[in-house]
Amino acid sequence: MATIREVARAAGVSTATVSRVFSNSPLVSADTAERVLKSAQQLDYWPNSAARSLSTHRTHTIGIMLPDLFGEFYSDLMRGLDREASLHEYQILLSSSHSGGSDVLAASRAMLGRIDGLIMLAPDEKSIDTVERVRRRVPVVLLNPRQPVEGCHSVEVANYDGARRVVEYLLELGHRDLAFVAGPEGNVDAEERRRGFRESLQVAGLDPDQALELPGDFREIAGVEASTVILARHPRPTVVFAANDAMAIGLQSALHRAGCRVPQDISVVGFDNVAMAGYLNPPLTTVNVDACGLGREAVRMMLDVLRASEESAQIRRVIPAALKIRESCSAVEALRAGHKSNSN
Repeated sequence: MATIREVARAAGVSTATVSRVFSNSPLVSADTAERVLKSAQQLDYWPNSAARSLSTHRTHTIGIMLPDLFGEFYSDLMRGLDREASLHEYQILLSSSHSGGSDVLAASRAMLGRIDGLIMLAPDEKSIDTVERVRRRVPVVLLNPRQPVEGCHSVEVANYDGARRVVEYLLELGHRDLAFVAGPEGNVDAEERRRGFRESLQVAGLDPDQALELPGDFREIAGVEASTVILARHPRPTVVFAANDAMAIGLQSALHRAGCRVPQDISVVGFDNVAMAGYLNPPLTTVNVDACGLGREAVRMMLDVLRASEESAQIRRVIPAALKIRESCSAVEALRAGHKSNSN
């Protein structure tokens, strides 16, 4: 392996100049930098990033901690994180924290010394409890936090507003018997979507306690299990609002297998607008969440923190959630007409 001294000798400069070139120092002229990089390429020189970080106090790496890495939402989120980091010549170091609490702390400790800052999705109490300890050591940007944490900027999705838009749209279509498949207990996204659902019913003069609410966990199987209860109910609700697309996809698939037509017999709505939602038969009405944009905004916020010479005022940014209307949802009058046509 070529050494920094060999690169310096080939380029006719000092080892300090080679180090400055790979640290993107403005003290090196363009001609000198080009000569050093050409020599490094010819010698197949790989700079020692660990050694460089000791002198610059920067690793040019951002840590990412998510509670899960499975599913289209997380895939889109990671794409936004990675693209924005790469645009600014940063790398990302990814870790998951399935159980929260001590798991988050252990993963954070493993990253220390290897990252300049940490972006965390902390949707529950167990995760939030450890954020304060982590942020004393590295800057932290939070994704969809349960609550503000002193010293941490945050980016979040307008979950409550998105759920309210869904219910308002369903009421405009004439639906009054609504069912809701909830997300996991303790998850702030799930709780905000449920709160938007219930409060919209209340504002419309409907009793939210009379609406059918079914447990869920954001997985497809929860939608399948909800279908059993819905199909056995008489009369059935005219529409089911699932707190995320994965459950709506599972629900819609199970209804289809049972011979229940969507939307002729029952309407289905989801939340997230994952790519698969647009390819269902029929395509799923849902709430568009720009997960890629969420990741992109979090990286931009982190880079602002890292560039700042002193701690700035706490910033909270919200990614809007817009209703995406497709064919899985119809007006109640169309549903009744479908029932009559089917019975004839």
